[in-house]
Amino acid sequence: MANTTTKRGLIARYGALLKRPSTVAMGVILALGFIAGVVFWGGFNTALEMTNTETFCIGCHEMEDNVYQEYKETIHYSNRSGVRATCPDCHVPKDWTHKIVRKIQASQEVWGKLTGFINTRDKFLDHRKEMALREWQRMKESDSRECRNCHNFEYMDFSEQGKRSVSMHSTALASGEKTCIDCHKGIAHHLPDMDGVEGWH
Repeated sequence: MANTTTKRGLIARYGALLKRPSTVAMGVILALGFIAGVVFWGGFNTALEMTNTETFCIGCHEMEDNVYQEYKETIHYSNRSGVRATCPDCHVPKDWTHKIVRKIQASQEVWGKLTGFINTRDKFLDHRKEMALREWQRMKESDSRECRNCHNFEYMDFSEQGKRSVSMHSTALASGEKTCIDCHKGIAHHLPDMDGVEGWH
């Protein structure tokens, strides 16, 4: 009996609280804020993922007519196993924090598109070395993080590799002296003029 009376008292108190206009308004605001947050986050994440597709990357002729045509001739595009590395696999980090940083950096590329920075083949070739050096530096600073999403020297079968590869993969990479991009420049795109590039031989 006392328990029932206590429950009724609690219900009556909460009922009175909900009848106050300020409490109802606060509840509505919180509910709408929650729904708006879910919609915003869902829309933001969907848009972000749409920019992480090969179709998006080659949506402008600067990429489709230049680096994409070169990439189609490489083992990353077509190979005996059928495993493909697309543009975002190599150029966009997988984890969220690094991905957002890369997307912010990519806003510079959008500006380049709007201003016609490389909108002709000649302009592209004129700036190719500068763009390649910037991308190689980014990869080196991340210890070739995107390469390592697919390639991990801990799982390499050295018996299937040539002597030079075994030497590099088992020593320089393992010791942290070098990273993938130090030796594998031009693996998916043509190299620029490499005169004056430090360490290139």
